[in-house]
Amino acid sequence: MGSFRASSVGMGAAARQIFALFALALVASVGARAESPLPDHAIAMHGEPALPRGFSHLPYADPAAPKGGRITFAIQGTFDSLNPLVVLGVAPDAVPRYVQQSLLFRSADEPFTAYGLLASKVELNDERTKLAFEIDPRARFSDGTPVTSEDVLFTFEMLKSKGKPFHRSSLGRVTKASAPSPTRVEFELGDGSNRELPLVIGAMPIFAKHATNAETFGETSFKPALGSGPYSVSEVKPGEAIILKRRGDFWAEDHPLSRGLFNADEIRYEFYRDANTLFEAFKAGLYDVRLEGDPTRWMTGYDIPAVRDGRIVKETLHFDTPKGMTGFVFNTRRPVFGDIRVREALGMLFDFEWANRNLFYGIYRRAGSFFSDSDLSALGVPADAREKALLAAFPGSVRDDVLQGTWQPTTTDGSGRDREQARKAFDLLKSAGYEMRDGVLRNKATGEALSFEITVTSRPQERLALNYAKSLERLGIVVTVRMIDDVQYWRRLSAFDFDMIQWTWPASASPGNEQVGRWDSSNAERRGSLNYAGVKSPAVDAVLKTMLSAREREDFVASVRALDRLLISGFYVVPLYYLPDTWLARSRDVVMPSHKPAYFLSNEVLARSPSPPAPAN
Repeated sequence: MGSFRASSVGMGAAARQIFALFALALVASVGARAESPLPDHAIAMHGEPALPRGFSHLPYADPAAPKGGRITFAIQGTFDSLNPLVVLGVAPDAVPRYVQQSLLFRSADEPFTAYGLLASKVELNDERTKLAFEIDPRARFSDGTPVTSEDVLFTFEMLKSKGKPFHRSSLGRVTKASAPSPTRVEFELGDGSNRELPLVIGAMPIFAKHATNAETFGETSFKPALGSGPYSVSEVKPGEAIILKRRGDFWAEDHPLSRGLFNADEIRYEFYRDANTLFEAFKAGLYDVRLEGDPTRWMTGYDIPAVRDGRIVKETLHFDTPKGMTGFVFNTRRPVFGDIRVREALGMLFDFEWANRNLFYGIYRRAGSFFSDSDLSALGVPADAREKALLAAFPGSVRDDVLQGTWQPTTTDGSGRDREQARKAFDLLKSAGYEMRDGVLRNKATGEALSFEITVTSRPQERLALNYAKSLERLGIVVTVRMIDDVQYWRRLSAFDFDMIQWTWPASASPGNEQVGRWDSSNAERRGSLNYAGVKSPAVDAVLKTMLSAREREDFVASVRALDRLLISGFYVVPLYYLPDTWLARSRDVVMPSHKPAYFLSNEVLARSPSPPAPAN
């Protein structure tokens, strides 16, 4: 998701001149755009929607896809709620994805464009300060009640006050919301600096006001929301399964955004407590679709009869989306990680080359950027004038080598015992006030050992953490690896009750408001946010605002790269790795569309073949 804004407070004269030139260019571009009306069927974050009004179906959807049958998905863990939009509880995406609908529907074939679904018309001025939706008069909840503007306002107020931090902070920017008629809802968006806000509003899953208790919305519940989507919840087995059935009275059955999607008569979510059980269930045919992220399992675990005789199909897919960041995350709220030199030194001691060769068949690539494999990444790219102007008010916030594009994650000799990297790390730790005493690295002033715990929730995480801990122990650093169950893990993450975790922040082709939830200072202490590292940086806050207000692609890219440089320079994670491609394993009778979407796999396109093809010879 994505957008931008900038601050020039405290900038030098040169930086202010650059911003003045940008402002002149911006005025000129606004005047040029004013000559052509904005589309009224979709909103694009940057540029124009790819599909015109009146399009017949999404490019990656097959209107001729077979209908019927059952598709089963599986999730590691459990659930104690059906509502993933609130802080309390653990909930899957089943209800918001299949039972509820939003005003807009995001296309997986464009960086960030959303087309009218519940909304038959969208009105957005060029400054993005005023937004209005006309609700399709055909839209109905599953009980036959029309979807109205009051339902939209009710949802908006409820998510703004009781939703997760992402919705609270984003929707809190709206200065006024009103419903002048039952089918029209209007929003005033302040100064328009958060240019992603219209898309965030359009993506809200709409709740029925007459069937939703706003007072208890923030609590865990197994009562499904009344939705307007193609499915309804037919059965809930707490902690075990959720079963959805396709509605026969779905109002948008022949809508352009529904043709070729939502093909199965039944969708099941099955839950398994651990990764091994989850994989064994797939091999046994107990669920249909699996995204594989374990190189060892991908290379060796699928050498089974079901793959050899064609009952299970393996596919490697490539998407144009940035690859995001997977890393060991420092909880900088902990005093042990308060010194940036300590964090940098600990990052030097992860031997990616050894781990990749010995644990992962050499398949991974080293992470370093938070937007790898894209033009948004700052790795290997010198900062341009736009980036330097954005960062000018915060001297020293970005290291010189990161600004110049020469910084790279540490490369070792792959031996697992790289003495040169250990020496460099030890020198940094000494400069931070540590010394070796009786084989333990201790703070000179307090005598306390440099020690911390890595919290993990799966065997692959445990294996990697133990390997990393062994590297650290060679330098006298005391590390404990603790594996806990899924429920306890999520509760501790929500309360930031950990020293270090392994985490993945995925990236979209249009980063935006979700980045505020991950990095903005306002979310550093907000329970349930994704700012697990506890980042509190005025420079990061300012660049996030600039990102959310960017109008042109060039300014957007500069802002994201500036954010990348700040996060890299802060050493908030030990960068681990990423997969350049997506590994998919599926039952042979699950049908994929012939046209693959450009940016992400959408489960809605899957269909069940009415008669499985014969095994390949």
